[in-house]
Amino acid sequence: MSEAVEQRDERWPLLPPILAVLGLAAGLIAHWIIGTGYQPEVSAVRLALLSFVSVSAIMFGFVVLRTDLIRSAAFALGCGAVAALILYFNGATSGWSATEGWRLVCLALAIGIAAPLFQAGREGGFRPLSYPLAHDHAWTNAVLWCLSWAFVGVVMLLSFLLAALFELIGIELLSDLLEKEWFWRGLVGLSFGLGLALLREQRRIVGLLQNVAMLVLGVLAPVLAVGLGLFLIALPFTGLQPLWEATKATTPILLACAVGALLLVNAVIGNGGDDAPRNRVLRWAALVLAIAILPLVGIAAFATGLRIGQYGFTPERLWGLTFVVIASVVAVAYLVSVIRGRGGWAERVRPANLHLAMIVCGVALLLATPLVSFNAISTRDQVARLESGKVSPDKFDWAALAFDFGEPGRTALEGLKASKSASVRAKATEATKAKDRWILSDDPFAQSRRKDLAEVREMLIVTSLVLPKQTPLPEDLLDALIDMECSGHGAGRCIVGYEAGADRAWAMKERCLLTAKAGSEAAMTHAVGEPYSYCPALRWFKRRDGKFVDYVPGSFTDLTPEQAEAIVQGTKANAIEVRPVQRRQVFVGGIPVGDPFE
Repeated sequence: MSEAVEQRDERWPLLPPILAVLGLAAGLIAHWIIGTGYQPEVSAVRLALLSFVSVSAIMFGFVVLRTDLIRSAAFALGCGAVAALILYFNGATSGWSATEGWRLVCLALAIGIAAPLFQAGREGGFRPLSYPLAHDHAWTNAVLWCLSWAFVGVVMLLSFLLAALFELIGIELLSDLLEKEWFWRGLVGLSFGLGLALLREQRRIVGLLQNVAMLVLGVLAPVLAVGLGLFLIALPFTGLQPLWEATKATTPILLACAVGALLLVNAVIGNGGDDAPRNRVLRWAALVLAIAILPLVGIAAFATGLRIGQYGFTPERLWGLTFVVIASVVAVAYLVSVIRGRGGWAERVRPANLHLAMIVCGVALLLATPLVSFNAISTRDQVARLESGKVSPDKFDWAALAFDFGEPGRTALEGLKASKSASVRAKATEATKAKDRWILSDDPFAQSRRKDLAEVREMLIVTSLVLPKQTPLPEDLLDALIDMECSGHGAGRCIVGYEAGADRAWAMKERCLLTAKAGSEAAMTHAVGEPYSYCPALRWFKRRDGKFVDYVPGSFTDLTPEQAEAIVQGTKANAIEVRPVQRRQVFVGGIPVGDPFE
């Protein structure tokens, strides 16, 4: 740990209570935003609010200084606002595709890079940024992040231990509280904030742990250097063909090795001065790793290009291509530093790291936004391949278009249903109706799955008890009931509340009612009597965008835009009142089941 970092070791007695209260507040607010129970869909507004609260609180905890409260708060709120805007414009989770998680990774990466750059600029000036300060803050933040979550884990384990201890003497207050979502979410926030504050006050101890971590990584550098060197030496004799035959994950494996090499190089060379390696083995290992990054990335680029040339764009391949391009920039920068710096190559790599960090931060932030839609690009490319005849309808990946490409893929399917080709129309219609991607596969499991779903659908049509009077159920409601597993596999009859033409319905499993027990949810049972799944008392459905979907009566997702605006205006005008209402609720044997739904 450098002298600059040691000089920042100052105590602030108010920091632990401030961050503890902030963490508790963030946890409780997050609970209010998330709500309780299973949420099949999270709206864009709730995602934005959740990200603003959590990101702002976490960033403030990491960057706050007693002597610079205003800029610390401004940076934290700015990060929270950026995260909120990005998640808001990315839309509700119901429209997310299989690769949307990479947007969140990019957002976290951008914020994670921006924090040490801001900290270094605040302490040493923004023009130019101090590499030693940025380097120390980056590693310190990483150590603090890991140790803070370790502290949370210890607090939670201790809480459950104490709860179990008091249960021995018949006091169940703590165990009951730990089952409440608002309590444990608030406890997680409080313990994270408190742990972060306590660790920040022990700067020298954290610095010592940071040095230990870098020492351990530095020792691993020669191992990885020898391994990568032998791998690259062996390639001319084995050729590249075994790479494609062994696995389909060639590019991820190579990129992971390149990232590992990059991490170990920086662990060895440190931030210069006293951190420079004195051991010759470590210096040579770092040099080999710095050189090895480029051929690894080059092979990954070739593998990615080969797959794209054969099968076209998909969101996964576009993400892989993006990471390959970023890794290529880093690899070239390191190789140029080695060539130009020779014996002093590390002195050239360190300032290059600052520029690379800024570039990666900006690119990651852009990739987190919906401005770059890999789903739309992939959809256009795959549909063009289909329409040009490069791939036949039988070989086309209809499951990817339906389930992996998000809203652009589903929109394209609707367009293909009007295709001039009868086989394309039939395949597109089948893909649109599919409830999961495996239904569209030709393997034996998928064929069995299709047969099971057909049997369950037929059972629902024949055996369902529809209230208030027996009425044929629409296809989209049958689909929702199949997802609920309301019938078949020992569930008994499906009891459905539905009137012809209605846009709302409710359903429950007969077995849930027959196995109801006081104080707990019913358990679904096989014929042998063994419980095998969670059995909710009642589920509600509402027709949205032409099909029935889950919803929670009275929740914000159940509001029309006009109702939501009326709530906003009423809150501003303090027009809040309590009224007696007449409710509608399901009763079984005279006992109310589930929540009121009207």
